[in-house]
Amino acid sequence: MLMKRLLGAATGLALSLAAALPAHAEDVVVFAAASLTNALNEIGESFTSRTGHRMIPSYAASSALAKQVEQGGPGQVFASADLQWMDYLAGKKLINPDSRFNLLGNTLVLVAPVDSKQARIELTPKTDIAALAGSGRIATGNPDSVPVGLYFKQAMERAGQWKALETKIAATDSVRAALAFVERGEVPLGVVYATDAAVSKKVKVVGVFPDTMHDPIIYPFALIAGRESPAAKALLDTIKGPEAKAVFVKYGFKIN
Repeated sequence: MLMKRLLGAATGLALSLAAALPAHAEDVVVFAAASLTNALNEIGESFTSRTGHRMIPSYAASSALAKQVEQGGPGQVFASADLQWMDYLAGKKLINPDSRFNLLGNTLVLVAPVDSKQARIELTPKTDIAALAGSGRIATGNPDSVPVGLYFKQAMERAGQWKALETKIAATDSVRAALAFVERGEVPLGVVYATDAAVSKKVKVVGVFPDTMHDPIIYPFALIAGRESPAAKALLDTIKGPEAKAVFVKYGFKIN
């Protein structure tokens, strides 16, 4: 009798769980800036357990992902690390403008390998970044396209230092690639986001760039035009909800 009651309870639980999940679970392909990797992975796992839909992330530089969208890539959601690449797709009518929102902010930091002798300093427009690197190079995203590199270039142009630094840049295809250069000790310094530095045990922050040295770092999100499935809309709603915001804050992002 006890066994029958246990089996009945288990069956009832299974049926209630099945009823709570959608009849047809969907995959939602998200094209997202590399700096969002850790936070979005955690949010995606929670989204799947709650809805049954699965988030399939594709992380890279916002520039590369925007080009993939333009070429007809399979993404349904686009999350950029700057406004420029979202605006680029908007100009081509490749995102749903009604779904677009700005959610996150970040901070630009100077990092060194964790065993570096470089002490922490207060960065100002007068700090000679080229001198800090010595004969080595500074890793960051490609300053002509990758958002973290664009922000850094802008900061150095405003400080009148870009010409001295231009030949010392180790340009990478994403912020996480720049972080990896520093982690491996291939360069003495790198410029990444504070959130990237925070998830690595192999680098240390040696300076923080004042926000006044560059435009605000803003992460916009939107549905890709023609791909507005119910699951994709549900994921965007989740991303801008309170639980997801708490995850972003845990990883060091600012909420706009």
